[in-house]
Amino acid sequence: MDISVVVPLYDEIESLPELTSWISRVMDEHRFTYEIILVDDGSKDGSFEMIRKLQLNNPFIKGIKFRRNYGKSAALNTGFAAANGNVVITMDADLQDSPDEIPELYRRIVEENYDLVSGWKAKRYDPLSKTIPTKLFNAATRKMSGINNLHDFNCGLKAYRKTVVKNIEIYGEMHRYIPVLAKWAGFTRIGEQVVEHRARKYGKTKFGMSRFVNGFLDLLSIFFVGKFGKRPMHFFGTMGTLSFFTGTIIAIWIIAEKLYLIAHNEKYRDITANPLFYIALVAIILGSQLFLTGFVAELVSRSASERNNYQVEEII
Repeated sequence: MDISVVVPLYDEIESLPELTSWISRVMDEHRFTYEIILVDDGSKDGSFEMIRKLQLNNPFIKGIKFRRNYGKSAALNTGFAAANGNVVITMDADLQDSPDEIPELYRRIVEENYDLVSGWKAKRYDPLSKTIPTKLFNAATRKMSGINNLHDFNCGLKAYRKTVVKNIEIYGEMHRYIPVLAKWAGFTRIGEQVVEHRARKYGKTKFGMSRFVNGFLDLLSIFFVGKFGKRPMHFFGTMGTLSFFTGTIIAIWIIAEKLYLIAHNEKYRDITANPLFYIALVAIILGSQLFLTGFVAELVSRSASERNNYQVEEII
């Protein structure tokens, strides 16, 4: 199969007939073998009943329905597990992504040998309350991930080589950072393509302002797990050692200062009256706790069932 189109959706009953018809038309024009996987994330507007009706006239449509709303990441992860195409295309169900972009995305994966091609909506129809935070998050993600050639990590329109979606796991709000997950998994050929951003035709957006806080926390999680997931002691141990060492140096300084003053019969104050004493005490305790945290995390990591689950590209 050439292409699997994975579409996560939540209460998008109005747009589904037009979207699936458009995708099928593009596929037929370019003679692609394909499937359309519609993942209903707990819709309450009858979206899955609409999927059943559409499937009667289009055998290439497949539907997956969640019992409740789990979020876009869960829908994408489930769609990726079900995908059979050599190239997997993701797009939103609100018709803001154009299926006409699919052939070029497919070509770049197959002919230019990219692992992932992410869309960039250079001209957007979103309000400033959405575009400004998005630019800030994209800048932070570029800085932390080292993927400097992407302008929009969260664009729903993306193309993947099949091996990419089968080797990454998406949860929480991680769908915003799939290129980062792909890079951590060893898929470094990541490209970008300018795509059309269409104004929403039906319904309204399902994302609130809380997504920016969740997105930032998930970015920190990706960075930490990707860098220290299999060696937590390198992070906690380093921080703990620095803190303990700093506290010890301050404590030695305080003691040495008091002994010097005593030796020279000069006036001195009690160690507990010195603010540096409490800074040293906190630093030593914090350093010990961080080191022990790293030790426990290392034991957990070594005992985990996936401790040796590494990405193997080829076996001959």
